[in-house]
This record gives sequence, C-alpha cells and structure tokens, in this order.
Amino acid sequence: MNPLRHDFISSCHALKPHSSPQRNLRYLDVGCGGGIFAESAARLPDTATVTAIDPSADVIEVARQHARRDPLLQEPGRLTYLNKGTEDLEVPGQLEEQYDVVTLFEVIEHINTPAPFLKTCLPFVKPGGWIILSTIARTWTSWLATKVVAEDVVGLVPKGTHAWSKYINADELEKFFGAQRGWGINGGMKTMGCFYVPGLGWRMVAGGEQWGNYFFGVRKDPESR
Repeated sequence: MNPLRHDFISSCHALKPHSSPQRNLRYLDVGCGGGIFAESAARLPDTATVTAIDPSADVIEVARQHARRDPLLQEPGRLTYLNKGTEDLEVPGQLEEQYDVVTLFEVIEHINTPAPFLKTCLPFVKPGGWIILSTIARTWTSWLATKVVAEDVVGLVPKGTHAWSKYINADELEKFFGAQRGWGINGGMKTMGCFYVPGLGWRMVAGGEQWGNYFFGVRKDPESR
C-alpha cells in the first residue's frame, strides 16, 4: 500500500494551478500505528522530517524499536515518534512549524466524531500544504468486503475491527472541507479509489471511491493563514 500512498501524495502536489515543490517536506503522520508509512516517508530524499503520532503507547514503542534497525532513521530530526493525539499537540504558532503533508491513513473510519477530529488537524497544515487520507466508503460492497468476507469468512482481521456505520463517503468529505474557509479551492481536492487485486496487490482505480477503499486529498489555500 505504501507505494500507492506516495504516488497519490505526488499526484496531489502536481495539481495546478498551485503545484507544490516536493523538496524538504515536513510530514505529520496522524495515527501512525507501527510506523509503516512514517518510516517510508522518512527515507525519501525529498523529506526533511517526519513526526508520527499515535495515542497508543504500545504501538509507539513497537514503532520506535523497529526504527532503531535503520541508521538513517536515527539521524536527528529525521523521524520522531510521539505518544499523542492531535489534541495533545501544541498548535503551530509559526509557518515553519506547520507541515507540508498531514496524513491520516486508515484512521477516520475508527473515529466516533470525525468532523471535530478533522478540525483538530487543520491548524497543522501550512498554506499550500495537504491533508492526505485513506478510508472506506459506506456502501454495500464495502460492507460485504470488510465485514462479511474480511471479518466473518476469511478472518483477515478480528471481528469488530470495523464499524460499517463509521465509514465515510467521498462526497461527505468534500462537503465537510468545502465548508472550511480556505480549503480545497481552485481544484484543491482529489479522490482516487483503490482495490486489492489478488496476485498483483493494491491498485488505484478511478471511480473506485464509489465502492470501497479510496484516497482523499485536500489542499490548504496558499493564501490562507
């Protein structure tokens, strides 16, 4: 999944008219879990720093231990893990403290109140920066795939991992960010579906956001503060 995540982020940065330079990027990875994405982002040549946060002390410790295996990730400021949620972070007071990319991969479908949660993430994005997330649409196909097949039939994940009622459709995210002043204007929103193809892995599929898993990106207006 990580290659698709990076490809989607790059495609968002390339959007006109406000294409963003992809160098010395600062990442904030929210709900980082064991650090799968955070580590991969920290290894990119155009990354300046990655801050990865999670409210679970256990998974943060797992992530820190795994990162110790790579000397590159031990460079000062390269990758920092914090056992915190966004509500526990100090809101940036200066532009240089904000982030070019704030990621929330497989996070919001586990949040009881996604709108207030997303609002806590907004101040951390610098003007021209992006919130990038992945989640699952609330459709009958996603119910069949994630609840019936993944949990009940195949047992890929424990029962109760997902709550179908918490899934969020792409148009609901578009409506939410469209109501936030200084977000998503001039083409600054992008959605892309993704499917798992047996034998091939994850693939991006245009229009797939109507069926199940998808990526969503929204840009903060470069003129916003």
